[in-house]
Formats: sequence, structure tokens, C-alpha cells
Amino acid sequence: MNNTKSIRGLLLFLALSVSITGRSGDPVSIGEAVVISKIEKPVSFDGIPDEKAWESVIPLKMVMHSPVFGKDPTEITDARICYDDKYLYIGAHLRYKDAEMISSASLKRDYMGIGGDWFGIILDTYNDKENALVFLTTPDGLRFDAAIQKDAVVAMPDQLPMNISWNTFWDVLTKKSDEGWTAEIRIPFSSLRFQDVNGEVKMGLITFRWMPAHNETDLFPAIPPNWGQVSFMKPSQAQEVVLNGVKPSKPVYIAPYALTGWQSTNDINSTGTSYDRSDKLKFEPGVDIKYGLANNLIMDLTVNTDFAQVEADDQQVNLTRFSLFMPEKRMFFLEQASIFDFSFGGNSNLFYSRRIGLSDDGDPIRIYGGARMTGRIGKWELGFLDMQTGPLKLTNSSGVEEEILPSENFGVLRFRRQILNENSYVGSMFTSRIGTNGNYNLAYGLDGIIKIFGDDYIDLKWSQSFETGVNNTSTDEHTRIAARWERRSRKGLGYYLGYSRSGIHYNPGIGFEMMDDFAAVRANLRYGWIPGEDKKLYSHSPGVRFMQMNFIDDGSLMSLNVEPEWNFTTKSQWEGHFSIAYNKEYLRDSLELLPDELYLNPGEYEFVNFTGMIMTPRSKPFYMMVMNHTGPFFDGQRFSMRFEPTWNVSKHLELGAVANFDWLAFRKRDIYATNQIIGTKIVFMLNTAFSFSSYIQYNTSVNEIMTNLRFRYNPKEGNDLYIVFNEGRNTDLDRESPRLPVYSARSLLLKYTYTFSL
Repeated sequence: MNNTKSIRGLLLFLALSVSITGRSGDPVSIGEAVVISKIEKPVSFDGIPDEKAWESVIPLKMVMHSPVFGKDPTEITDARICYDDKYLYIGAHLRYKDAEMISSASLKRDYMGIGGDWFGIILDTYNDKENALVFLTTPDGLRFDAAIQKDAVVAMPDQLPMNISWNTFWDVLTKKSDEGWTAEIRIPFSSLRFQDVNGEVKMGLITFRWMPAHNETDLFPAIPPNWGQVSFMKPSQAQEVVLNGVKPSKPVYIAPYALTGWQSTNDINSTGTSYDRSDKLKFEPGVDIKYGLANNLIMDLTVNTDFAQVEADDQQVNLTRFSLFMPEKRMFFLEQASIFDFSFGGNSNLFYSRRIGLSDDGDPIRIYGGARMTGRIGKWELGFLDMQTGPLKLTNSSGVEEEILPSENFGVLRFRRQILNENSYVGSMFTSRIGTNGNYNLAYGLDGIIKIFGDDYIDLKWSQSFETGVNNTSTDEHTRIAARWERRSRKGLGYYLGYSRSGIHYNPGIGFEMMDDFAAVRANLRYGWIPGEDKKLYSHSPGVRFMQMNFIDDGSLMSLNVEPEWNFTTKSQWEGHFSIAYNKEYLRDSLELLPDELYLNPGEYEFVNFTGMIMTPRSKPFYMMVMNHTGPFFDGQRFSMRFEPTWNVSKHLELGAVANFDWLAFRKRDIYATNQIIGTKIVFMLNTAFSFSSYIQYNTSVNEIMTNLRFRYNPKEGNDLYIVFNEGRNTDLDRESPRLPVYSARSLLLKYTYTFSL
């Protein structure tokens, strides 16, 4: 399903709950650091925190975050945190007056719904007020872990405030009873990255409990909802805690894998008259190694990397002049991925890891191996990456295999450090992409984020690129700059003012650019209300967005957008967004909307359209998101609808679908076009270790059905068995000559990984 639904559900679902107390159970002020208890007596890890060791730990006091901030929680939560030489422990008694209210929506690892109970913590392990790790569980012991970055600030509506593909080693056990449910979470210190200063480790802590029976989030510390739905997960608002005498061992994880299976492709023959089928048996070994150089520095090594278990990307139809962005899902690139972030706004970034091992068209490229190091030394964050890929060879329309890309080396070096205050940073990044054919692309950049007062931040970026065959005769032609001033609070007055520019020869070889060769001014003005307890609305905010883009060569207008909008969330979890946009567009060249079917002619266009979104409560077993875009569209009319229903039949079975319909009419040109994307999703979970998922998508713009079936056995972190079936099936065989084969590619692969801890 697309990220828009995932983000909205996740933001509602991750409501944090726990509070830490200092003495006599009194709540601790967020301004003072709290010392976490180190226990000497053993903990019997059984899902019930009732041993003698827990009795000496002061319980954490809960505060309601939503639906009414500051109230006493509806139910009692007794949550405590402590540690010994090896583990950080979190234990909780999560009581219910009526145990029938306990609910579990799924057994799938990293499930993101809010139809069931949740409990867990967020840890800012470096206490940098910007990055954090999430550890959550349900009454059935489901594991959810993720990595938060950039203080949970997102630049695009479809972005998640965290990377849910990140996983690490930790354990959880739970028990249900007539009084509610209990949980014990055990996190090895070897799975956390932190900094020891004179025997003292400082971290940030947020703890949470979500109860769908009450549509209620309880958490510690008492973070107000001033930053919208991400408020409860902001590391900058976490309670500072202190651990003394932590002495973790340096982790060494060796994870060899074996991949075997069958692959079949249909490629056009050398004469171009028909397609020949090619069947191949595949067997490949490989290994990933994670080595802790120190408790604040980790090295990842990979040899003969394979990503056969990765889920298929959602199909999308692009009806804009901006490039489509696909998120990274591959585990190797996710350890402390935030250090490699160098965003110019939106999805544009100096480093985009999907450039490694994947072509621009999504063709997989063999990764021979590489190394990756991330961590912190003193006040400096650092990241280093070096990867070597093999050549990409594809069969052309004449049936001849040709080299599309040579073997290439990819390198990234990143530095960042805090300055002025705990929310301000400066940094630099260097990237290189060098082919065995002698071609190269080099880029470097400088950036800074400065908290000037309150919730006001200034974000500055500057970058320059160099590549084969392009002379750097002008600095402006090869540079990318971005500057913005924003107030991040979603309560009261909020604003954003930004300027960005991309030179005509700027090309980051390992980056992503939504748009080339432009200068843009963006602004946003809004006002957010959080009504009182007697109101049905939880929050709402009217606002207006402005964007003007100009061509870089002569400064003439490329695009102008003015968009009044209104967003709301109710206490019962309904969500909505509505806007009316005035658009003025100038196309210098024709713009392809549907492949070989629909083009927009060069010229100037002016039109007004409407967009809307409604999300029903995700705390219910059945919920749906509906999106609409309607009105004039360049020199025609557009009506688009998107439906995303989900039904949690039980915690063992989830059914979902996506239906995207686009109707385009250009009456003056007598051109009419439609496009549909239909997708179905089935997830079956026998228990928390066995799962089966199917995702089948039909896209009429390419006349193809894409099928992705995955079986996974994951008894513990690092021990995985995948069986994956992928197929691309043509639905209109006569649309080209020679006649297309029934399927373009098909594969059945088995991959087994076992991690050894030394």
C-alpha cells in the first residue's frame, strides 16, 4: 500500500506511554536528568515483571497525550525501566478494568496498524535530540522496531517520520490475564549505539501506551501535541536519562546466506521476430558482517550482496513534471541511515542509496561487496560507505546483449557535529561514482541546521558536482543550493519560507533530484488549533501554500501554485485534508503523461483544481482512505480517485487493496485517456514467526500484472527463511510486434540467512 496511508496510520498508532519518577513517585520534570536504576538481582525473562529486581525500580507515571492532553489516564499503567551489565529492561503491567478490551490486530513483524494495543519506548541513544530508535510490542508479543531521524520532521506528506525497515536484535515476551496484560522488553546494549563520557551514558527516553478501546495515547514525558501527530515521537522532547557503569561487549555478527532457485525470462531474439525463453537455475552464497568497533561506532561489511527478499515497489502513474521517488527497503543501507541524509527539501537528496544496485529503470545490478561505517566520535557524527557493483547487461530490441552500465564504485563520506545548542548542526558530505570505463561523477556539499529560537529553525544546503565530459566553466551551473526558515510547531502560528536552485549542469551521481534546472521560492502560512475536551475535533489547521518555480537560464516562469488548505483530525481518529489550488504552468517541451498514449503540448496553461482526502478511523477492524483530485488540468479535465481499504479480519489475517482511477479528457484535442492501478494484498500470520504475504498489482498504463508472493519464517532476529515468487505478466499481447510473451520475467527463489553472534 502507498506511504500516505502508512504514515497516517503510524502517526496515530505510535502514541507513547510511560513515565519516569524521581522520588516517592512524583513526576520528574523534563528539565532534569533522571538516573536509571542498575539492578543486581537477576530478572527472569518470562513476560511478567514480578521478580524482586523490579521492586526496587520506581514506576513511571503516565500522562494522557490524546485525546485530551494532560488528563489522568483512563487505565493504570505500571511501567519501569532498569538495566544490568548486558541488557536494558522495560517491564510493564498494562491494566484494564475490563480485560475484554485487550485487542491485537496482527502478528506480522513491523505491523503498523492501530487496531490493537501497543506498548513500548523510544530511545535517543546518543541524546542528540534528533535521532532515536523505536521498540514496540502488542499483547501477543509482536515486535516493531524503527529508526527516527530529523526529529520526526517530514518534508513531504507521503513521507514517514521514521524508517520502519530498520531492525536490530532484541527480545520481548508478554502475558495476558484478567487484569490486563504484561510485557517485558529486553534490549542488549550491543544493539544500541551510544557515547560513554567518564563512565556516564546519557540518552533520551519516551514511553508509550496506545489503547484503541479508548482511542487514547498515554506517554512519558508529558509532551504536548504542539507538533501535530509526530509530537509523541520527537527526540527533542524526550526525557533525559542517565546510566552509569554500562560496559557492553563489542558486537560481532556474521550472517552468511545461501540463495537458490529458478529464474525465467523472455527476451527478443537477434532478428527481432520473436521472443526466446531463457531458464536459469541460480545458486549464490554471500555474507554480511556487523562489527562493533566501539559502543559508538559500527562497521558493516557485505560480500556478494543479494536483496531477493525485498518487497515489490508500489506501482505509480506520474501525472506531474517531477520524478517519482521510491523509498529504500534494503537492510544493509538502514543502520543509522539518518547520518547520510543531505536533503534539499522534498525527496531531493545528495545521497540516494537506491542508486547502488538498482538502475534508474529498477533493474537489479549485482553488488560484489562493500563496507559501511557509522557512529559518533566526540561531538562528531560520521558515516562512510564504499560499494562495488558489477556491470549491467541487457538484451536490446535486436536481441543483442549490450552493456548498459559498467562495473562501478560508489563512495560516500559524511561528517556532522552539534554547534551553538543541542538542536543545531553543521556538516559536509562527499560522494563519488567511478566506472571501470573511466567515467566519473563527484559531488560535495556543506549543510547546517540552526535553531535560532523557540521552534524556529534555519536550514542551509550547498552542493557542487563534477562529471565526465562537462566543463565547470561557471560555479552557478554546477551547484545546488537550498535555504529555508520554518516554525515547526503545529499549534498556533506556523510558517515556512524557502528558496532553492539547481544549476543546469548539476548532477549528483548518487543523489536524487525531483526536478532539474530551476529556481524556486516556497512559502507556507498556517494556524493550528487544539480544541478543548468538549469538542469532537482533536486538532485542525487552515493554511495556504505558495510555490513559484522559474527556468534557470532566463528566469522565466515555469510553474506557479497557490493552494489554500484545511487539515483536521477528530478525537475518534477521523482525518481529512482539503485544498483548492490555482496553477499556472509553462511547458517548453512536450510532457509524456501515459507512455506512447498521452502528451501535453508545449505552451502556457492556467487552471484551478480541488484535492481531498478522508481517512476513516484506523482503530477499527475495517478502515479506508479515499483521495480525490478533480478539476481542470492543463488544457483538459482530470478526475482521479484512489481507494485504499484494509480489513483486519483477525490478528492472523489482513486483507487490503488499492484502486487508483484516472480519467483525463482533452476535448479541444479530442483526446481521452484512462488509467487504472488495481492492487490486492493478503497477509496471513500463523504466529509471530510464520507469515505469508501476497501483493498483486495491475497497471493499465503498462498492461502488466505484477505479482509478489513471500513466505517468511523468522523465529528470531537474524534467522530468516524466505521463499519469494515474482512475476511480470503481460495482459495485452498484441500491443507490440512481434507478439509479446505471456510473461516478461518469472522467478522462484529460496533464501536462508543465519546470524552467528561472537
